[in-house]
Amino acid sequence: MITALEPEAPEGAGVAAPAAAGPALSLAKVKAVAPHLADAYKAAGAALKKQGLAGARAAVYLVVDRSGSMRGYFKDGSVQRLAEQTVALAAHLDENAAVTAVFFSTDVDGTAELTPATLSPTGIEEINAGLGRLGRTHYHRAVEEVLAHHEKTDPARPALVVFQTDGAPDAKTAATQALAGAADRPLHWRFVAWGEEDNKAFDYLRKLGTPRTAAYFPGATPAGTAHAAFYRGLLEGLEL
Repeated sequence: MITALEPEAPEGAGVAAPAAAGPALSLAKVKAVAPHLADAYKAAGAALKKQGLAGARAAVYLVVDRSGSMRGYFKDGSVQRLAEQTVALAAHLDENAAVTAVFFSTDVDGTAELTPATLSPTGIEEINAGLGRLGRTHYHRAVEEVLAHHEKTDPARPALVVFQTDGAPDAKTAATQALAGAADRPLHWRFVAWGEEDNKAFDYLRKLGTPRTAAYFPGATPAGTAHAAFYRGLLEGLEL
């Protein structure tokens, strides 16, 4: 069982903290338990401030695509880097600096709780190795898993869902229906699409019109995306 870090300044569940509250976890604490996250943490803080979200509180989810075409992204460290960037962001937004990670392909392959203290530099490689074969791309199963977890923990709490994929859903209607079913929930879906932005496979994300959804296209080499650029693209237009 993973134990989350003790929060620095707990806030009421589902209630946004005032800007003066600052980050949920201080830079000093991040450096103490996860020095490899310090640069991402500082970049996340700068991006949140620019977006007017300094001091905001929200649950944070990371959804990771495990379709067959993702093999290279696991090998080159792209998924590890994304997890580190998301955990660094959660250290600002979530009282426990925790990220609920959902790994999906044809079905939900597994879940994990990630924190600065538990996400080692090889953490994603170790998790992925235990999840079996890569499969297809069924967005709807991951969406359903996030919704079920959010409903069980605190359905009134705002949440940011970083949803990574490198292709369109195999079942587009099911994906759209699942996202539409979340329209009245305080979840903000940010799709992080890896690959060439003009890829026809991403037409689905470009045309997606469900509430509180947006897509960010870092390109075909996400492992090389600077932290500042990542957070700028991810947080653009976000209102928690």
